[in-house]
Amino acid sequence: MRTFDKEYKIMAVNRVKAGEKSAAEVARELDLSPTTLYGWIRKFGKHGENAFPGSGHLHKADDELRRLRKEIMDLKEENAILKKAAALLRQKPEIERFRFMEAHRSEFRVAKMAEVLQVSRSGFYAYLRRPKSNREIENELLLEKIKAIYKKNHAIYGYPRITNELKNDGAPSKNRVYRLMRKNGIKSKTVKKYKATTNSNHNLQVAENLLNREFTANKPNQKWVSDITYVATDEGWLYLAGVMDLCGRPIVGFAMAEHMRKSLVIEALNQAIGRTGAKEGLLVHSDRGVQYASREYQAILNENKFICSMSRKGNCYDNAPMESFWGKLKQEWLYGKRFKTRAEAKAAIFEYIEVFYNRRRIHSSNCYKTPMEVIKAA
Repeated sequence: MRTFDKEYKIMAVNRVKAGEKSAAEVARELDLSPTTLYGWIRKFGKHGENAFPGSGHLHKADDELRRLRKEIMDLKEENAILKKAAALLRQKPEIERFRFMEAHRSEFRVAKMAEVLQVSRSGFYAYLRRPKSNREIENELLLEKIKAIYKKNHAIYGYPRITNELKNDGAPSKNRVYRLMRKNGIKSKTVKKYKATTNSNHNLQVAENLLNREFTANKPNQKWVSDITYVATDEGWLYLAGVMDLCGRPIVGFAMAEHMRKSLVIEALNQAIGRTGAKEGLLVHSDRGVQYASREYQAILNENKFICSMSRKGNCYDNAPMESFWGKLKQEWLYGKRFKTRAEAKAAIFEYIEVFYNRRRIHSSNCYKTPMEVIKAA
C-alpha cells in the first residue's frame, strides 16, 4: 500500500484548486485513485493545513488526545446533522431521511448520517439505485428553472417572485417552490440597515408634510419622493441622490458625486424633469435636509410650479418609499461588494437602477410588474 506525506497531499490538492484541471485529470496525472484524491480534497476543505497530521507513532498522551479529538469531531458532526434533520426524526417516512442523506453526503459521512437518522446504509444505497418517480423528475426540472431565475436576478428574488416568474411554466404552487428552495438552500439576500445622511439642523424655511404618507399615484408625474444616501469605496464616500415617481415607483432621476452639497440634489431633480417632462402641480417630497431647503433647489420647484412637501423632523417613515429603495439597492446589489474606485460604484449603481430595478425587477406592490411596465400602462 502506498503512503503519501502531508506535503504531497497538499500539493496534489492545490493542483485541483488551481482550476486548470479536474480532480480526475490530476488523479490520472499522479497515478492516484480518484477516490483517494477526492478524500484529500474533502479533508483539506474541512480542516485546511491541519487535514493531514501524519501517520507516525504517537505517545500515549498524544494518542489519548487524538481519540478525544475524534470523539469531539463525531459529536460535532452529529449535532450538525441533527440541527438540519431533527424534524425528520419525528414521524417522517424513511424516504425523507434518505433524501436528506443524498442532499448532504458531500457534507457529512454516510455512516454517521445513517446512525443519527436511524436508517441502514444498505437501505440508503438501495434508495440511490431505485428509478426516479415522475414527481422527482418534475421537481428536478423545476429546480433548474428556479436556479436560473435566482441567478438571473442576482440572488434577490424569494419564493413569491420566483413563483410569479414561473406562472407560464405550469404555474407551480408557492408552497412547492418554497419547499424546493428551502431544501436546496436558496433564499433571498438579507437586509442590512443604513443610517440617514441629510442634516435638518438649519434655519432655512421648510414645507409642510403635504404628502402625508399617501404613497400611491394613479398617473406619472403626480407625486415624486427624493432622498440622499451614500456608498463606501476605497477612494472615500460616493453620495447618491435619487428621485422616485410614486406611480409604479421607478427612479426617474439620480445623481452621484463625492459630496452631498445642494448641487447633487439639484442635478437629480433636473434629470428627472428632463426625462419625464413633468408639469405644473407635481408634488415633490423630501426630508428637511439643508440641500432640499436651499434657495437654489426651491427656486427650481417654484420655476416649474411644483408643490413642495417635506417630512416631519426626524421621521423617516414620512419618506418610506425612498428609504425602502435605498434598502433594496444596498441589500440586493451592493452589500458585500468592495469598490476600489467611485467609478466602479457608479457603474454598479447605474446598472441596478437603469437595467435591473426600473426594467427587470418585478414588485409585489405593482402586482408583480416592473416600474416601467406600470408607467407605460398608466
